Amino acid sequence: MRSRLSQRRSRRGFSLIELLIVIAIILIIITMAVPKFNKAKQFANETGAIQAVRNINAVQVQYYSQYGRYATSLAELGPPQSGAASPAAADLIDAVYAAGEKSGYKLSVSANQSGYTVNASPLIFGTTGTRTFFSDQTMVIRVNDGAEPATANSKELK
Repeated sequence: MRSRLSQRRSRRGFSLIELLIVIAIILIIITMAVPKFNKAKQFANETGAIQAVRNINAVQVQYYSQYGRYATSLAELGPPQSGAASPAAADLIDAVYAAGEKSGYKLSVSANQSGYTVNASPLIFGTTGTRTFFSDQTMVIRVNDGAEPATANSKELK
């Protein structure tokens, strides 16, 4: 009788070995999933940066049609601190874009006599993105597959 009672007690839960095996399997699955998750997040950040460059191209055209010149900064495209829109703050993009950071990328705009340029670079290269982007008044987006900023001579994004 005593042996049957002890058998029942030993069968109630999991042994330490069984629990360690389950934990080991979970850790193996996590180590395989985390790099894929990070790659997916980088891809999403890069897609967001490309869309941001496209949006900035579009609002630069709108800014030019309203004020007769291209905006020299994101602040000029952004919302005004108070009052109505003006060349200093045209209210064509939201405050997030105007701050210059979107989806793990640093955005910047500059203008000159003949047009403008837009640059997007990862905030932390290798973590938030692995490519840099460039565009200008031609609206062609160019990409560099490295840490150096993309330029007008970089390959065209397909």
